[in-house]
Amino acid sequence: MEGGLKPMDAEQLRENAHKMVDFIADYYKNIESFPVLSQVQPGYLCKLLPDSAPSEPEPLEAILDDVQAKIFPGVTHWQSPDYFAYFPSNSSIAGFLGEMLSAGINMVGFSWITSPAATELEMIVLDWLAKILKLPGDFLSTGEGGGVIQGTASEAVLVALLAARDKVLRRIGRDAIGKLVVYSSDQTHSALQKACQIGGIHPDNCRLLKTDEATEYALSPESLICAVSHDISVGLIPFFLCATIGTTSSTAVDPLLALGKISKSNGMWLHVDAAYAGSACICPEFRHYMDGVEEADSFNMNAHKWLLTNFDCSLLWVKDRNALIRSLSTNPEFLKNKASEANLVVDYKDWQIPLGRRFRSLKLWMVLRLYGLENLQSYIRNHIKLAKHFEELVSQDQRFQVVAPRKFSLVCFQLLAPDGNEDRAKKLNHDLLDAVNSTGKLFISHTVLSGKYALRFAVGAPLTEERHVTEAWKVLQEKASSLLCKQNH
Repeated sequence: MEGGLKPMDAEQLRENAHKMVDFIADYYKNIESFPVLSQVQPGYLCKLLPDSAPSEPEPLEAILDDVQAKIFPGVTHWQSPDYFAYFPSNSSIAGFLGEMLSAGINMVGFSWITSPAATELEMIVLDWLAKILKLPGDFLSTGEGGGVIQGTASEAVLVALLAARDKVLRRIGRDAIGKLVVYSSDQTHSALQKACQIGGIHPDNCRLLKTDEATEYALSPESLICAVSHDISVGLIPFFLCATIGTTSSTAVDPLLALGKISKSNGMWLHVDAAYAGSACICPEFRHYMDGVEEADSFNMNAHKWLLTNFDCSLLWVKDRNALIRSLSTNPEFLKNKASEANLVVDYKDWQIPLGRRFRSLKLWMVLRLYGLENLQSYIRNHIKLAKHFEELVSQDQRFQVVAPRKFSLVCFQLLAPDGNEDRAKKLNHDLLDAVNSTGKLFISHTVLSGKYALRFAVGAPLTEERHVTEAWKVLQEKASSLLCKQNH
C-alpha cells in the first residue's frame, strides 16, 4: 500500500493508537465543556464534509481535527456528568480496555471452535453475575439453562418470545399461531411490540394491560387474571408474559411472584425485563425487587446501562437453553465440526438472531475484575443517593411535584400550572424541557403518566457528582421562574 497506514502493522498501530487514546482521554477531561445535547440542525454534516471519499490517504491528525470541529458538534454526550435523559449508557476505563482488546483480537465467535475462549469466558462471567444476582441455579450453565450476551434488551425479549412461541406451537400445531396471545403492562418497553411483529403474533393479540397510580404503574395480577380468563374463554391461547423490573417511564416494578404463579398455572413463558434496574439488584438492599424470579423462564439485564460496561452488553439467562436452540439453530455443512457434532460444547450462534458475534464477555470480565463487587455496589448506591438528593430538592419547591415513587435513580416530576389546569401543565412542562435542553448545560427527557406530562431526571452517568445534580436543579428552577413569569404577563 503506497503511503498512509498499512492495514495491520504493529508499530503503526502502537503509534496511532497512542494518539487515539490521548484524544479520547482529552475528550473525557473536557467533556463538561460541550453542550450535553447536540444543538445542530438536521443535515448539518452534509454542508461540512465532501460529497465523495478521498482517493489518497489522509493523516490521522487531519481526521481528528475534523472530529473535533465537525463531528463533536453533532454528538450528544451520553457520558457527560450532566446527562440525565432516558437511562444511562455506562462507559468505564475497564469497559473501554475490554472493548479495545476485543477490537484487537477481532474474531467472530459464532461457534465454540471459532474461538473456544470466547464461548467459555461468556459462560463463566454470566454464571458469576447470576450468582451475584442470586438467580436460581436453573439459570446457570451447569444445568439445563445458562446465560448469553445479546446486543440489546430488544434482542433478548425477541429470542425469548420466539423460543416460547415455537415451544407452544410444537405442542398444538403451527396453524394455531393466530391464536397465541402476549401479555404485559402498558408500561412495558416497546421492544415487546416489535418482537411480536417479527414473531408473527397478531397485533390484536398483544395485551398491554392498563396500569395507574394506585399500583404505582405496576401490572396488577388481577388485571392479568381477568385478561387471561377472557382470552381462554374465547378460544385464544395465552403463551407469553413480559414482566418488568424498572419500567422505562417511571421504573415501576411488576410483582413477579404473583405474576409468575399466574403464568405457570396457564402454561405461559414468563420473561423478566430488568434492563435498567437489574444492575441495582447486585446490592442486597434492592435484591427484593427480584423476588419471584424463580418463577421466570428468562431474565434479562443490560450491563451497558448501569454496570460500567460499554455498549453493547445485554445479559440474558434462560432456564431451558434447548428451547432457545430449537428455535434458533441452523446447521449448514460449512459450520459442522467435531466438537459441535459430539454435543460437547455451546455454540452461541444458536442462542441469538445473527450468526456473527463479538468477544463481548471480555469487557464484562474486565469490569468485574478491575472494580470488584464492592466498588460496583458503591457506584450504584451513590447514584441512588444523588437521585434521592434531587427528589428532596424538587419536594422543597412548592411549584413542582414528584409524580411517581422513586425506587432507583430516576425521578419523575413536573412543574405545576398555577391554576391546576392539566393542559396548561403539559404545555408548561414541554416548554420547560425545551428551555432546559437548549441551554446545553444538561439533558433530560420526558414521559406521560396517567395523562400527566412528566419530566424524567435519570442519574447514572459515570462522572456525575452532587454538584452536577445541584447545578441542574438551579437551571430547572431558573427556567421555570422565567416561564411562570411569562405566563403571568
